[in-house]
Amino acid sequence: MSIHAPGLATRSVAPRRIHRSTPRSGVRTLLPGALAALLACAVLAPGSAPAFDHPFIGQFSTITSIGSTVPANGDVNPYGIAGVPRSVGSLVRGNLLISNFNNSENLQGTGTTIVQLTPSGSQSLFAQINPATLPGPCPGGVGLTTALAILPHGYVVVGSLPTSNGMASTAQAGCLLVLDSTGHVVQTISGPPINGPWDMTSVGDGSNTTLFVTNVLNGTVASGATPIDEGTVVRIRLHTRDHRPPQVRAMDVIAGGFPERTDPAALVIGPTGVGLGEEGTLYVADTQGNRIAAVPDALNRQAPLGGGGTTVAVGGYLNNPLGLTVAPNGDILTANANDGNIVETTPIGAEFQPLDTGAGAGGLFGLTVAPNLRGVFFVDDANNTLGLLH
Repeated sequence: MSIHAPGLATRSVAPRRIHRSTPRSGVRTLLPGALAALLACAVLAPGSAPAFDHPFIGQFSTITSIGSTVPANGDVNPYGIAGVPRSVGSLVRGNLLISNFNNSENLQGTGTTIVQLTPSGSQSLFAQINPATLPGPCPGGVGLTTALAILPHGYVVVGSLPTSNGMASTAQAGCLLVLDSTGHVVQTISGPPINGPWDMTSVGDGSNTTLFVTNVLNGTVASGATPIDEGTVVRIRLHTRDHRPPQVRAMDVIAGGFPERTDPAALVIGPTGVGLGEEGTLYVADTQGNRIAAVPDALNRQAPLGGGGTTVAVGGYLNNPLGLTVAPNGDILTANANDGNIVETTPIGAEFQPLDTGAGAGGLFGLTVAPNLRGVFFVDDANNTLGLLH
């Protein structure tokens, strides 16, 4: 959920590119006059920085490597990242959880560990998950993805898209794994419509939590490298009380039609990062389509939106966006797969000059805003580290 920060010190940077969205089926495109009118009439929260003149990442210029994400068992390829909001069990407020997708042999879809890093880089093992001792079904086993979130009472949810040998031909549906605050798996969430959970965001309301999960295996293995428009976003309603594992109250597909395909380097390419913006709009990083999509009224929508959602931005500085998060000013931050840049995009599609993290092609996945708005944490799987833009 977007939170405006009154008085946030920023450096004024004019947007380098404002472009129209590329039309696709069911997508409304803004004409130049309409876009100009929106820019002129934009209403901002009192005290907030004007989104079109003050990009959130424009105030940062330094990249610092915080520490290694490789645990003792040698797992590599860090994907997911989540900040710890409060201390409970083994979780320490202000630390970061990071999930690993590959094992020590660098086989994709076989990583089993979640590590916890302090902001200064000290690492500890939060969980090492044994596929043979899961408390419920998880078709194919364990291969931890970018889907990572922390629920009330310290429960952690992480996605699994497993393979038996690191190859897409052996990928199976997987599940969502629910762990307690000490890193033990207490529950699995599986079965349709969960099919290759790839990334996730969450929003809480007391003891209730809503997850939005992207799925990339709907027909992907059968179609191989040929893209098919069957990627989905699934909304899951959870209720957590009395320190018991969360109960699933509802599970619905709220958007579909995202392009997806297998890839020898990335295993699967499809809808990845998700973030909830103002007025309940869910933003989705459409990696294969090289665009940012929107799903309006994501919290309450009853019927799934087809056509891969509506297009917010396509091309420009975007270069196969993977991870996605919503900045405090309401803009959308995405991590480019093909060049290691972080791109900031306004909700109407204006892109600011990207920031080069130095990770290079294939290095960026999950990212999240640092506590106290002091930067952006990101995982760099080119060298298996946690980085900080500040």
